[in-house]
Amino acid sequence: MTYQTITVTKLSPHIGAEIGNIDLTKPLSNQQVDELHRAFAENLVIFFREQEISFDDHLRLASYFGELHHHVGPNTASKATSQNPAIRRQHFDENSKEVSGEVWHTDQSCASIPPMASILYNHTIPPDGGGDTLFASMYAAYDRLSPRMKTYLEGLTATHDGRPIFGDGAPVSVHPVIARHPVTGKKLIYVNWDFTTRINELPRHESDGVLRWLVEHCHSDEWSMRFRWRPHSIAMWDNRCAQHKAIWDYWPNTRSGYRVQVKGTAAPVAA
Repeated sequence: MTYQTITVTKLSPHIGAEIGNIDLTKPLSNQQVDELHRAFAENLVIFFREQEISFDDHLRLASYFGELHHHVGPNTASKATSQNPAIRRQHFDENSKEVSGEVWHTDQSCASIPPMASILYNHTIPPDGGGDTLFASMYAAYDRLSPRMKTYLEGLTATHDGRPIFGDGAPVSVHPVIARHPVTGKKLIYVNWDFTTRINELPRHESDGVLRWLVEHCHSDEWSMRFRWRPHSIAMWDNRCAQHKAIWDYWPNTRSGYRVQVKGTAAPVAA
């Protein structure tokens, strides 16, 4: 099917597309929203350029996909704004001790129902480049497993613990290692460096070895892409089937923006 109201330019074979012919400072038509949903499902992460949006615009974009998700547990790297606790400031400069998302992960998989999507708007970018974000397809990572490994992993569950990242008070949840996307029906790998601490049905030494190999497998260059930010760019990614990693190579320069998230509708479902 072709797109009638927007343009969709794929940025890699497995993940990522840039959306054009759209103005996010204005309400979208029903057809534009429908086509955005399709582009999001097909490409896992979608990008917008030259979109100088307000908080209201940012929230309206999220509302086309669902209810707002509120961050679970404490987080020292990003802060909720006073305007709306669902809008988190992502500001990093020469005084920052850390940045959000320096390790491959899917956002807040420690939650019982993780956020469905994240929408990051960056208005300020380091003058000499840097601060790129990497994205990887968990569909492709699953597809490239051997048949024996697929059989071995299906039916296993993993613990996702938010406390090492967010501190005391963060949730701990159990999710399937191999899940099925609720919209596309595709199978995917659902473990990550940040939150997954063990595979529950295996002895600890086996779990450590399998998990270490599996999370490394998820980030192969063959199913990853690199997004280069420009001022007033937006990235929206599907936390159910994509992982990402922020690159902090711009210190002491500044990268600054805001993130909102869309609430998930259900816990990850085993394939």
